[in-house]
Amino acid sequence: MIKWNARHNTRNNNEAKFGTFTNPSSSKQLRFSVKVGSQNDYSSGDEAQSLIPETSPQEDYSWVSVIIPFVFPALGGLLFGYDIGATSGATISLTSAELSGTSWFNLTAVQLGLVVSGSLYGALFGSLLVYPIADFLGRRRELIIAATLYLLGGLITGCAPGLGVLLVGRVLYGIGIGMAMHGAPLYIAETCPSQIRGTLVSLKELFIVLGILLGYLVGSFQIDAIGGWRYMYGISAPIALLMGIGMWILPPSPRWLLLRPAQGKGSVKEYKEKAVLALSKLRGRPPGDRVSEKQIEETFVTLKSSYADEESEGSLMEIFQGPSLKAFIIAGGLVLFQQITGQPSVLYYAGPILQSAGFSAAADATKVSVIIGLFKFVMTGVAVLKVDDLGRRPLLILGVSGLALSLFLLSAYYKFLGGFPLVAVASLLLYVGCYQISFGPISWLMVSEIFPLRTRGKGISLAVLTNFGSNALVTFAFSPLKEALGADNFFLLFGAIAVISLLFVVLIVPETKGLSLEEIESKLLK
Repeated sequence: MIKWNARHNTRNNNEAKFGTFTNPSSSKQLRFSVKVGSQNDYSSGDEAQSLIPETSPQEDYSWVSVIIPFVFPALGGLLFGYDIGATSGATISLTSAELSGTSWFNLTAVQLGLVVSGSLYGALFGSLLVYPIADFLGRRRELIIAATLYLLGGLITGCAPGLGVLLVGRVLYGIGIGMAMHGAPLYIAETCPSQIRGTLVSLKELFIVLGILLGYLVGSFQIDAIGGWRYMYGISAPIALLMGIGMWILPPSPRWLLLRPAQGKGSVKEYKEKAVLALSKLRGRPPGDRVSEKQIEETFVTLKSSYADEESEGSLMEIFQGPSLKAFIIAGGLVLFQQITGQPSVLYYAGPILQSAGFSAAADATKVSVIIGLFKFVMTGVAVLKVDDLGRRPLLILGVSGLALSLFLLSAYYKFLGGFPLVAVASLLLYVGCYQISFGPISWLMVSEIFPLRTRGKGISLAVLTNFGSNALVTFAFSPLKEALGADNFFLLFGAIAVISLLFVVLIVPETKGLSLEEIESKLLK
């Protein structure tokens, strides 16, 4: 008997308990104890609520009906991670006189920074673009557009005849990232059974890491090919096509269909009928079955009640007042330090760092990058399994301490340990492992918990913009700053920032483990 405790939130903040679930492929029973009102799953300004109200009885489902609506949206996260991993090897190939296959390989530090951070600037613009139109588009159409942008961006980048066209492709790909990172968690959470919603939404981070690993692997195989960077970027295109076809086949999110009439933007009867058909298709039931009709009716009643309670929504300026300001300092600080402790630079430039640290052959550097990607994948799994057992603060304090140590070791390597290339590898592994048990998953978990209900949507939107903006800035500044300061002083600077972030965690960030959203607001934000 495996006991699994999970916490979710609905806008009504009710509490419910589920009984046992028997895995159809196993004789073991999974026991679910779900407390509604402690945590919520959403992304980029929208709550990611399950289609089925938490107060309803436990839903029967087949694993096929769970996997398909999860995998195709999750490919949006995989393609985000793939861009990170592929860029690590592509920067080596693109700037090599022997391997580039171009006459414009001799890029300046600023030009290389634009190539690397182009997708991040696109993602920043995409996150700005999608917020006001997300409810109009719907999750499914948003993800189809994201897949199209991924496809165009990958093809244009891979076939680019010059730097200007390459940068256009990078920005288009990045806009796809911004839209996919908003739509994918919402679609997954709104279409999956409530009792496994937390697990599936958490696995999104694992798909991103899997994409990073895939990018490292492709880079390892293509690093010695002439024009290998074209293949590294271009291979994303067929994955994007698969994502687009999958999302085209899948129905719209039933909850989004109900959201339209709940907001007074459509016919109640028409959208209810569409929602019943969508839910029936998702669960593999006959069209318009009674079970789906009942679930849709219950969900619509809940949505109408929720929107009736939220007529006086918090204003933008309210985020900078009282409890909301305290929440934004915590959430904004976490996602800011997540980036300015060097995370995007270490990932995007893993290949060049290892090359300069003693692995002179490009192939050697990319192979070690694959090892780093595997380690990142394993440590992400550890974090997902342990965060509710150990709590947020212990993992943050332990992980950020390790980040600071690893960055000081990298600085020491460039200063006086140059004869020991394993120091660079060990430092990078320590950095990746500590990041994946701290800032990686926990920053966004804390963001989802800490904002008061009244300003949660706008607060999370600002946190997303802070994340992408600081990510793009740090990635762009890496090459020029490294050139100006030298690698030793540059990593020393990152280490000092990591120490400041550790003080921020110790002094400012509260422990939210086991607290309901109401308790967080009343006990921690007053």
